[in-house]
Amino acid sequence: MLIDPLSDILELANAKSVISGGFSAEGGWGVRFPAMDKLTFSVLLKGTCYLRVEGMSKPLHLLEGDVFLLAARRGFVLSSDLEAAVTPSGQIFPTDGDGIGRIGDFGAGQKCVQAGGFVKMDLHHGGILADCLPAVIHVDASSSHAATVRWIVERIDFERTRLLPGSSMASNQLAMFMFIEILRAHLESGRNLQTGWLSLLADKQMAPALRLMHSDPGRSWSLDDLARECATSRTTFATRFRRVAGVPPLTYLSNWRMRLAELALRDTDRAVSDIADSLGFSSESSFSHAFKRSSEIGPRAYRQRSRLAQADT
Repeated sequence: MLIDPLSDILELANAKSVISGGFSAEGGWGVRFPAMDKLTFSVLLKGTCYLRVEGMSKPLHLLEGDVFLLAARRGFVLSSDLEAAVTPSGQIFPTDGDGIGRIGDFGAGQKCVQAGGFVKMDLHHGGILADCLPAVIHVDASSSHAATVRWIVERIDFERTRLLPGSSMASNQLAMFMFIEILRAHLESGRNLQTGWLSLLADKQMAPALRLMHSDPGRSWSLDDLARECATSRTTFATRFRRVAGVPPLTYLSNWRMRLAELALRDTDRAVSDIADSLGFSSESSFSHAFKRSSEIGPRAYRQRSRLAQADT
């Protein structure tokens, strides 16, 4: 089976992408969106507009088919031009109906249609993904991912406007595909990559070691094993891995084992001893001590707390 660290992280973070609404605008217009405590994205289905994000020195000119993902907790403005008056988003979206806001002077200029949404993630594990992303990722319609992005955008617009049976579920599945495509475009660009596992995945020399650790986390990997897979010396491997990931290779492996243990405790009824064995621990006791050092509580207490948290959501 293909080893896919990105899918591993998305599963750990319990990432789910959701289309939450959109708006249609004409003439001179501007919409201000507040900062949110989750990843947000926007797809420009028709027309052009400007994006201004708090803390960014220059606005982005978005064209039809462009997508952006906002990973930082910052407000942003979408507008027809940089001088347009701005309306808070809460004033243009209906409290019921189709969830599509309307703004501007219709019939007075080029029409602009936007669809937006957010990525929901586990409160505890979501940071493992969000912390690796820059404040803004922009995928323009002329990028190497343009064909895929364009198809997703067109299909989202089709589902949004036709309201066929299952359109809500289909839109959200497409939104998840969109999110993954945004991450792929970000990896491929190599720009603004933050220190961490995502940078490892983008580093062609270090990525094989990352895949090895994800393929068999319970194996007692040595630096020699991992360096050999990366076709480099042990010293060069250890130095580069730490620079790219921010932690030494075996520390990354230990941390990943603990994240997998948390996932198993949260989502399965597997015995603690079975989880310990699958992650390479010689005994349940040694696993429990390592887990407590990482999570500050023992595995059974963690499982109980996770189940209570799930019951409250």
